[in-house]
Amino acid sequence: MLTAQASVSMSWINTVLAAAERHGLSRTQLLAHAGVGAQQLSDERWPIDDITRLWRAAAELTQDPGFGLKAGSLVGPASFNVVSFIFQSSPTLREAIALVQKFQRLISDGGRFQIVGGDDKSWLIYHPQQGELAFSPHQIEAVLAAVVSFSRWVTDHRFVPARVQFSHSQLGPLAGYQTVFQTGVDFNQAFSGLHLDNALLDRPLPQADTQLAALSDTPDFSAQVRHWLGSNLATGVPERSAAAEQFALSDRVFARRLQSQGLSYSDVVDAVRKEAACTAVADTDDTFVDIAQRLGFSEASAFNRAFKRWTGHSPGEWRLTQQSR
Repeated sequence: MLTAQASVSMSWINTVLAAAERHGLSRTQLLAHAGVGAQQLSDERWPIDDITRLWRAAAELTQDPGFGLKAGSLVGPASFNVVSFIFQSSPTLREAIALVQKFQRLISDGGRFQIVGGDDKSWLIYHPQQGELAFSPHQIEAVLAAVVSFSRWVTDHRFVPARVQFSHSQLGPLAGYQTVFQTGVDFNQAFSGLHLDNALLDRPLPQADTQLAALSDTPDFSAQVRHWLGSNLATGVPERSAAAEQFALSDRVFARRLQSQGLSYSDVVDAVRKEAACTAVADTDDTFVDIAQRLGFSEASAFNRAFKRWTGHSPGEWRLTQQSR
């Protein structure tokens, strides 16, 4: 166990708070349930056990088995300030992870990463270092989801682990894990970690100025927004202001960046939903109700109307047409 001095930065605490707010929980409600004083929101760091209380409270109040996965998926380039810059400016993902190991305390004392190399693949293992309280499994899932989410931001290619595993039992439907990791997931294993191709770890990363430009001024900006939206629709469509905050832009500047490409935020949302819906209907056997919920529709009828507008067919007709090819 860690000593009483172990702590976690507000950047990670804010990730939990933001995810809870997406479920309609107020900060006051969540802090009260966790037994944490509201005055701590002005602190730079919290004791490690207090964020564990926050994770437990969020899981209890939301009753969402995928809460940790969704919280980790909120992580983006503006999430961790200095550590984000270090990550983005590293030559390769492997070297970025090595640097983050050195500076990880800037985010949290609550764990460390270890790379165990192999001939073709390497394990990125997360070792939780809890305080007096045992970590919530949502904390572990959020960490690995955050690594994947952030890695997709800073690489110029599709980042997909070869395999993911957790030391705890499965919390929710496998579909939730598949949405985040896009690969197979095992539970009740000896450790929690990501199995990564060495080619993925050693592929050159864009330098800091190139990567930061890609997040704002280049024609790829709308693609960055689409990627972020695709990871966050399951909890409802984020407001434009929330998207702007994720990119460290004002709402007005964010809207102008999209307008410079002839797009509005609603256009991007609609395009992301259409692509995800067509893929899910054609390539899975998931119910249309489940697909509608994953894409942030309040009810199946709204999803059906949108799908008919996108394709000219009902979801059922589309599935039959695509699967008969």
